[in-house]
Amino acid sequence: MYPNPLKKKLSSGELVLGTGGVHGPSLHLVGAIIGTGPEFIWIDTEHQPFGAEALTATCAIMRLRGVAPLVRVAWNDPALIKKTYDVGAVAVMVPQIDDAEAAARAVEFARYPPQGNRGISPNWPMVVGTDRDHVVATANEETVLIVQMESKTAYENLDQIIQVEGIDVIMVGPLDLSASLGKTGDTNDPEVQEIMEDVPRRLKGTGIVAATTLVDVAEIQEKIRWGYGMLNVGSIVGYGAQVLKGNLDELRANPKGE
Repeated sequence: MYPNPLKKKLSSGELVLGTGGVHGPSLHLVGAIIGTGPEFIWIDTEHQPFGAEALTATCAIMRLRGVAPLVRVAWNDPALIKKTYDVGAVAVMVPQIDDAEAAARAVEFARYPPQGNRGISPNWPMVVGTDRDHVVATANEETVLIVQMESKTAYENLDQIIQVEGIDVIMVGPLDLSASLGKTGDTNDPEVQEIMEDVPRRLKGTGIVAATTLVDVAEIQEKIRWGYGMLNVGSIVGYGAQVLKGNLDELRANPKGE
């Protein structure tokens, strides 16, 4: 349970696969996702109408079952980042990191001294029955910080961003990247794909893992060949809706299976 092996797997170069789809603090949904065998589950508080205050039980269940809670905060804000780790997130993802200065702030907000300046008072150890003093003493060894590269500006500043010590993962956001390039929604545009192919090459040897989020299995396999080591594989909601729609369409076209 503690430490969660996510950081060790990332550091050793193992392929790490997870999924999303937690659009609310539903333990039934979380349990169903855990049953599929992900190494992390992405919980989004950037675009969904809830925050860290709703995640104590959700993160606790994931930790108890050996899955890493990965939570995207709404902004590069010390209050949001601190509270998210304190409720049990193993990994925090910070959106729209466009330069080295913003990346350095994220590291400062995510790490306990001397590596950062995060205030110390985690509450999740009491919830799951883990020794709080041990967690505090070793938190920096388990904590995973993910910064998102979602713009042309961030890509142009990538060489400076990767010089910032304390970043574990750079997550390329294809959709926002396409918008930044003036091609909103066209994530298959050659310019978007060229950048996505270049990022893992630039990260090679830095100790920082390249990550992204996709739905199509063949495209995910392509990105793994390109050097991506951490992939968010769609969501249970998205995949489930596809299967349900297919079943409904089939039943309406041929209700009796004749």
